[in-house]
Amino acid sequence: MTSGKEEAGKGKVQRLGMLGGTFDPVHIGHLVLGEAAREEIGLDRVIFVPTGHSWRKSDREITPAGHRLEMLRLAVAGNPNFEVSTLEIEREGPSYSEVTLAGLRDSNPGAEMFFILGRDALADLPNWHNPSAVVSLATLVVAARGEDMSPASEDSALARLNARIISLKMPVIGVSATDIRQRVHDGRSIRYQAPDAVAEYIEARGLYRGA
Repeated sequence: MTSGKEEAGKGKVQRLGMLGGTFDPVHIGHLVLGEAAREEIGLDRVIFVPTGHSWRKSDREITPAGHRLEMLRLAVAGNPNFEVSTLEIEREGPSYSEVTLAGLRDSNPGAEMFFILGRDALADLPNWHNPSAVVSLATLVVAARGEDMSPASEDSALARLNARIISLKMPVIGVSATDIRQRVHDGRSIRYQAPDAVAEYIEARGLYRGA
């Protein structure tokens, strides 16, 4: 026999946030972004999706998916509202956001989808594979930089997509995966820039030491 509370919960529409990226490596900026979106938008879960084959970053070598996936799992382990999806890693061929969003929607019937991304990614959205499908599947949650809290870019190509956009208020975190990789390569500390468990994994596996 179910309680009234359980019956009421059955009718609740889940609000799911998708945060994709290469996560090479995952760092505190990613985690702060995910938590800010969860709190401000009222998300039930934030799903981190590591890229399998990034057609937008084909000009550089990316760390094998197994390492990036394990670092991401270590990073989110302490947050019950965070989870990791292997959809793009398991899928053959290039990773397209609209395919991933559709897959997450299919595995979570009735859920309201939110796609979390940065301001730079928003400006580049018209150049993505099938951007109209992306905006039809999810509301865009955009992390503004500094004082820039405008709801959308003035770019006409972006405006034509008629995307639903929410600007997210969050602290400015001056950390990047590129800088972390360089610091590791140079033998410098990444403490407080990546979770301790991630820093320990990088050290133990000797990641980012090469050219």
